Amino acid sequence: MATKLSNNSRMIVAFAGIVVIGGGAYMAGKYFPPKGNVSGTIAPAERYRSAQVSASDVDLGDNTVPLLMQTDAFELMVKNPSFRAMATDANFMALAQNPQAMAAMAQNPKAFAALAKDPQAFAALARGANAFQAQSGAANASNAQAFSAMAQNPQAFAAFAKQPQAFSAMAAHPQAFAAMAKYPEAFEAMARAPQAFAQFAGNPQAFAAAAANPAAMPAMAGHAQAFQALARDSQAMAALSSDAQAFDAMSRAAAAFQALAGDAQAFRAAASAQAFEAMARAPQAFQALAANPAAFQAAAKSAEAFQAQGAAAGMNAQSFAALGVNAQAFSVMAQQPQAFAAMARAPQAFAAMAAHPQAFAVMAKNPNAFAQFSSNPQAFAAAAANPSAMPAMAGHAQAFQALARDAQAMSALTSNPQAFAALGQNAQAFQALAANPQAFAQMASAQAFQALAANANAFQALAANPQAFAAAARAAYAFQATLAASQAMSSQAMTGNAMGANFNAQAFQAMAANPQAFAAMAQAPQAFAALAANPAAMAGLAHNAQAFQAMASQPAFAVLASNPAFAAMLADPGFSKALNAS
Repeated sequence: MATKLSNNSRMIVAFAGIVVIGGGAYMAGKYFPPKGNVSGTIAPAERYRSAQVSASDVDLGDNTVPLLMQTDAFELMVKNPSFRAMATDANFMALAQNPQAMAAMAQNPKAFAALAKDPQAFAALARGANAFQAQSGAANASNAQAFSAMAQNPQAFAAFAKQPQAFSAMAAHPQAFAAMAKYPEAFEAMARAPQAFAQFAGNPQAFAAAAANPAAMPAMAGHAQAFQALARDSQAMAALSSDAQAFDAMSRAAAAFQALAGDAQAFRAAASAQAFEAMARAPQAFQALAANPAAFQAAAKSAEAFQAQGAAAGMNAQSFAALGVNAQAFSVMAQQPQAFAAMARAPQAFAAMAAHPQAFAVMAKNPNAFAQFSSNPQAFAAAAANPSAMPAMAGHAQAFQALARDAQAMSALTSNPQAFAALGQNAQAFQALAANPQAFAQMASAQAFQALAANANAFQALAANPQAFAAAARAAYAFQATLAASQAMSSQAMTGNAMGANFNAQAFQAMAANPQAFAAMAQAPQAFAALAANPAAMAGLAHNAQAFQAMASQPAFAVLASNPAFAAMLADPGFSKALNAS
């Protein structure tokens, strides 16, 4: 700016700029390196050099803040018109004071910019996100099966989503429709004339006789071979005899089945025996989706996005399933790609740490203190057994002693001491993960790390494509969140489900339109609850919606806004000077 800013304006500018500065630390070395003997994807620019922040102002244990002001990301943002517009808004200061919410929103600014226009829906989603965290692990496991099915059969479920009444009938009778789908020509004939087959609901033996002699029934006669093949399949006929009400369900949704059959391409996609078999393995999840067409359509879109991103990242069937089952954990890992890459290279060692999450959190918060053990893992074993001798361990003595007694975990760490070096080499990324205790607890899942270890090559390949991995992980978690909300709404009337109580039709519509935003809220529900209750912060987001959305195309914004150090930057007057100088 050519003119001098007032003291108040300087403070506003300093605060808002710091928000964007924060995230650079964890990926600064990868995408936006500081000036020096390193290279980056952006040509180095002349830096503003700030004064060193004193120890009393920032307790990060290193020179993170001044280094951030030496990055290309900082230089880009301080000159970015959209960011500068936000930096001059006093309400944006209130938004910047919520680092966890800011970091989550930086991952998907477009979705949050849209939500900011509807504060009531935003608040309802925040309440629902908090309740989502309380959903049972068993329900999430069932939902993961549903997600895996939809991700592996996206075309089939996209076709189902076009005809929700037909899908509802199929979800209620998956085994019977799986039997039909094995013979798609016969299935199509039944879908075209469902009322002609309704008579068999009360007499499945009559259907078996008719299928064996299809010439006697006009609706079958044109597809005689298909029905005869069905009649010879004892397993399929047993499924239809056991659930003959499927014929009645088709008749009750005749128009929907006829519309589905009228689209040859959609019907071919829908007539997937694999998809129906998958529905049979997770009936409650699919029945909940069937009861809420908007949720089903949103879930189908998330599954399609996951499949596309997973294919782009080179995922195999095993990694598809592993990510789907552990969507919450992997979506947190994806926020810090350098940390994820490190964990993917030494999965057994990090699985050992994750088996003791409290100790793992301490190591993630103090990675440099533990890097020394990379060359002497026996020293780590001794220190863990006597944690009072090491300041970083002393405050969590019981957790480290439990780790020291775990022979299997200690063997994994001794065999893979490079994990300690990886902590130190990616210190800022691990510290960023540990800065959000709730998200870190979600990530430190022994099951997720076991899946990581069991599919090491696949996840190492994913680590090489962090954007595709992050998109796939968000899509998987968005599916989980969508399905959980749908289940909660369907059970609210009967059980008083807390999550369902926090969703009205308007809020659910907003969630269905922005499932990834809701998933991001679920990773930091308390932070978003505080944000929703802060009118100034919400005004800052709404007033700057256009500028915030423009940030979606700026990787530097996500990098900077996701770093736990950005709050410390608020104490540095150098940013306002840099803004004036630009």
